[in-house]
Amino acid sequence: MEVAIIITFIVGYAAIALEHPIKVNKAASALLTGVVCWTIYVLSVAEKDTVSHKLVEHLGEISGILFFLLGAMTIVELIDAHDGFQIITEKIKTQSIVKLLWIVGVITFFLSAVLDNLTTTIVMISMMRKILADREKRLFFAGIVVIAANAGGAWSPIGDVTTTMLWVGGQVTTLRIIEGVFLASVVCLLVPLLYLTFRMGGTFEMPKADENAVSTSTAFERNFVFFLGFACLIFVPIFKTITHLPPFMGMLFGLGLMWVVTELIHSEKDAADKDSLSVMYALRKIDTPSILFFLGILVSISALQTTGVLTHVAGWLDANIGNQTAIVVALGLLSSVVDNVPLVAAAQGMYSLQKYPTDSFFWEFLAYATGTGGSSLIIGSAAGVAAMGIEKIDFFWYMKRISLLALLGYFAGAAVYVVQYNLTPHP
Repeated sequence: MEVAIIITFIVGYAAIALEHPIKVNKAASALLTGVVCWTIYVLSVAEKDTVSHKLVEHLGEISGILFFLLGAMTIVELIDAHDGFQIITEKIKTQSIVKLLWIVGVITFFLSAVLDNLTTTIVMISMMRKILADREKRLFFAGIVVIAANAGGAWSPIGDVTTTMLWVGGQVTTLRIIEGVFLASVVCLLVPLLYLTFRMGGTFEMPKADENAVSTSTAFERNFVFFLGFACLIFVPIFKTITHLPPFMGMLFGLGLMWVVTELIHSEKDAADKDSLSVMYALRKIDTPSILFFLGILVSISALQTTGVLTHVAGWLDANIGNQTAIVVALGLLSSVVDNVPLVAAAQGMYSLQKYPTDSFFWEFLAYATGTGGSSLIIGSAAGVAAMGIEKIDFFWYMKRISLLALLGYFAGAAVYVVQYNLTPHP
């Protein structure tokens, strides 16, 4: 059974990677892979009801991610419909590619720690569409956004779902994870940026404004919706901390609030003018195939998790490698192939707090590795999958142009963390 599920996953993964040559949308491949993996599982066991129950449990977690993504994408589209990103693009005076690279990288890094890497990626890539006219340059910047968002999310308890899992599970504490992983995360972004600083040059052009386009929102409405939208996004981690409800509840609260507010401020307008500024319009514009792709990928990986494949992989690494540093580095790289969430969950189940106490080397390094290792492949992180869906980035294009940069940053940050830990006194 496990072998059949692994083979199915590999075939499905290959179909996703070869989306353009085989001319089959990656969402279709992901959905088929997920369903076939669970079908193999349920047909191989006698307790059908138990398998169905496990699937429903996983769907509870998966739906949370999907609703979070749906809410974030809708809020961003609503801001865009009101030309809200114009507030930021007007502040960018430079036309230097290198300067823009640093501006985008630094903003994404710190914004990711406050929001989270998924939301930040959606916001920044949407903003890049307003800044860069050249599609090839825009795709490249999307890759940098993925690296920066994952690096920025790794050192914050609310920046990446795996760091949040370790924080909630008691494996790490807030101040120690920030102190321990911040420098490594900075280096993870700094190395690719420095490399590109000496390799890239030239200028960029902003998209030309449509002279015939007439804005249906006023300056007040544009500013109001922009700041309200960002306030709603920033409120999500605050809502989670206060209520202990999943993040998607905070995101849906923000979406509901913006829905009511925009309906009220546009209530006096004609139906034609109001339509393009409504949440209903934003919902029609969001990329539904990307959400279905997320669903298929997460359902597939949940099958690997439920059947114990990921636990066996982690156990094999523990038995055959043994060295803590090498195991964590390997898990980080593995997170670029399979989702980092079940990998971290498997590690939490395998290693007790008695073996590795709170804020120990293993847990802090695991937060860094699984948070940033996924950047090396486009479908290795939630941020990457979101970027892939929004900008239609090809798997092999990303591997050719971005993967090496991500790996350089990943290994440099890992080396810095190990050296820093060994030079720093610990209780």
